[in-house]
Amino acid sequence: MDGLAYLNATVLALAAVVLSLITLVIVLTLGARQRKLLSRYRRFLNGSATQDIESLLLAQATSLEQLNTDVAWVKAEMSKLSDQVQYHTQKTAILRFNAFPDTGSDLSFAIALLDAHNNGMVVSSLYGRSESRVYAKPIQNGTSSYALSEEEKQVLARAMAPAHA
Repeated sequence: MDGLAYLNATVLALAAVVLSLITLVIVLTLGARQRKLLSRYRRFLNGSATQDIESLLLAQATSLEQLNTDVAWVKAEMSKLSDQVQYHTQKTAILRFNAFPDTGSDLSFAIALLDAHNNGMVVSSLYGRSESRVYAKPIQNGTSSYALSEEEKQVLARAMAPAHA
C-alpha cells in the first residue's frame, strides 16, 4: 500500500506540474493580450496617461458640436454668396470694329457686361482720327432704354447667348 501511496503522490505531483505549466502559458498569453490592449488604449487617448475615456468622449462631443456649428455657418455664408453672385458680372462679350471709314483698323469696340439676370451695361468706344468717344448704356433684363447701335446689339446678343449662361 505504501507503493500505491507513493505512486498516487507522484501522479499528483506530475499533474500539479502540468497544470502549473498550462496556467503559466495562459498567464503569459493574457499578459501579452493585456499589453496589446493597453497599447491600443493609450493610442486611443493620444498618449495622455491622465485622461480617461469619459473625458476624451466629452472633448470629442464638444469638438463635434463646434464642427457642426462651423459647418452651419459655412452653409449660410455659401447661400449668401450664391445669392450675391447673381448680381455680379457673369456674362461678357466684346466686339472690335471700324467705326469710321477713314481709320485704318478696328480701333473702336463695344463691351457688354451683364449679371445672371441680364442686367448691366454696354460700353462703346468710337475711335476717330481727330477724337474718340466713350458711351455707357444701362441694360435692364437684356434691353436698354437708350437706342443701341448695331455693334452694341451684337455684343449684347453674344453676352446673353446660352453659351454664356
